[in-house]
Amino acid sequence: MGNLQTVVKAYDIRGLVPEELDEDLTRELGAAFGILVLELDPTTRKIAMGRDMRNSSELLSVAFAEGVNSRGVDVIDIGLASTDMVYFASGRLGVPAAMLTASHNPSEYNGIKLCLAGARPVGEETGLKRIADLVSGGIKSAGRKGSLTNLDLSEDFAEHVRSFIDLENLKPLKVIADTANGMGGLVLPKVFEKLPVELEILYPELDGNFPNHPADPIKVENLGDLCNRVLETSADLGLAFDGDADRVFLVDQRGLPISSSLTTALVAERILKLEPGSKVVYNLICSRVVPEIIVECGGYPIRSRVGHSFMKSCMAAERASFGGEHSGHYYFRKNFGADSGLIAALITLEALSDHGGTLSSLVKPYERYVSSGEINFAVDNPTEMIDFVGKKWSDYPQDHLDGLTVDVGKWWFNLRPSNTEPFLRLNLEAGDQESCSVGISELEKLLVQ
Repeated sequence: MGNLQTVVKAYDIRGLVPEELDEDLTRELGAAFGILVLELDPTTRKIAMGRDMRNSSELLSVAFAEGVNSRGVDVIDIGLASTDMVYFASGRLGVPAAMLTASHNPSEYNGIKLCLAGARPVGEETGLKRIADLVSGGIKSAGRKGSLTNLDLSEDFAEHVRSFIDLENLKPLKVIADTANGMGGLVLPKVFEKLPVELEILYPELDGNFPNHPADPIKVENLGDLCNRVLETSADLGLAFDGDADRVFLVDQRGLPISSSLTTALVAERILKLEPGSKVVYNLICSRVVPEIIVECGGYPIRSRVGHSFMKSCMAAERASFGGEHSGHYYFRKNFGADSGLIAALITLEALSDHGGTLSSLVKPYERYVSSGEINFAVDNPTEMIDFVGKKWSDYPQDHLDGLTVDVGKWWFNLRPSNTEPFLRLNLEAGDQESCSVGISELEKLLVQ
């Protein structure tokens, strides 16, 4: 059987197939999820399940469903889906859900994203540790066997996504979307078919081998085809989606990528016009322009740890209207508190239509700072290094909400340990390029070993 210890992560389940995650382990994980569901609510005897287009996803989804069924819990299979469609199924049907996907990872990986009824997140402390403990202890079949039914929610999901904007506000924009042979190739046409928008999709064919480029748009090198096509066609903007199509990254009319912090600020301003005075969550490595825009628009900024389980928990606790992360995840209260790149994309289209100019001019007011981007440093002991750096900067304001954040004045930085590797991740921001370079140099002196 696969390797339980390596596949259960802080936010989801993920590993190499079949070396780490195989059908037997997936079946056990399904059974454990069934037990967890019944422990939390004995009246809940149904879950929803979807899968991406990876070569191993269909077999693993069958095994997962068999495990869930073995505990007397029914499975509603929505078939091929984006992750945000699975969250929609959980919220609309009021049941827990599972998505078989490895998101942006290479083709040899697969995994499982889980949520409870209402798309509530399942992280390490909200279910994943319990699932791992159950599998480790061995699971016996229950007396009752659950059923498996199929349900097509694609039209309902598309209508739900469109409900976040006024279609009459849209202008006939030209949009290029790179779905990287991922699930965006399935869901985008459904959503866009009723929009007055000219849509061209790059690599729409579902192919778990990712033959054109990795489905990881946070890496600039994977945006080249999209940037070039935007320029070639004089498109108004480009949209890049990851493998399970829950994240989106923007490219402006000049073929230049836009920071997700700027997208967060843009969407936050739109949401606050609709829900004035509401709270907006942002993770702590977003640009400082994000809380500034939230305050300027009459909202209340709430700072969160990095990661979808923390963001969703914070969204729920604060009853926030919106949340955004540097990684291209955007969360909406009216989307059951879950994230959806498609919703963020449509809100951007509406904002651009109202603006009447270019995307670069639309986001220009948010370009107040210079960022280092995320820089990884290999260190022997991440925890000790964070303590060491904290002492070096002890004269400056700092906090430990997630790793170490220090405000040096002309620049600030956050240093966080990776969840899976012996790395420290540095994010630094300054008011100008010179200060940013100085800050990076200062940190490099301490972190390069």
